Amino acid sequence: MGINSTNSGVVKFFLQEKGYGFIVDNASKKDVYVHFSGTLDRIKQGDEVEFDIESGEKGPKAVNVKRVKK
Repeated sequence: MGINSTNSGVVKFFLQEKGYGFIVDNASKKDVYVHFSGTLDRIKQGDEVEFDIESGEKGPKAVNVKRVKK
């Protein structure tokens, strides 16, 4: 599976000290794993973000994650 088109969602949580967390995808309402290496901006819980989904070793993961500016 390659990269899907841009998705939007909200950061459920992100542990800065461990470098990972989860985003709730607005379309599917499912949690998507995110690792700090896939983020373009510093993210935290509650941030609205846009991201792509890529296949990871343990399932889908968010990449190219960036905060939505308001």
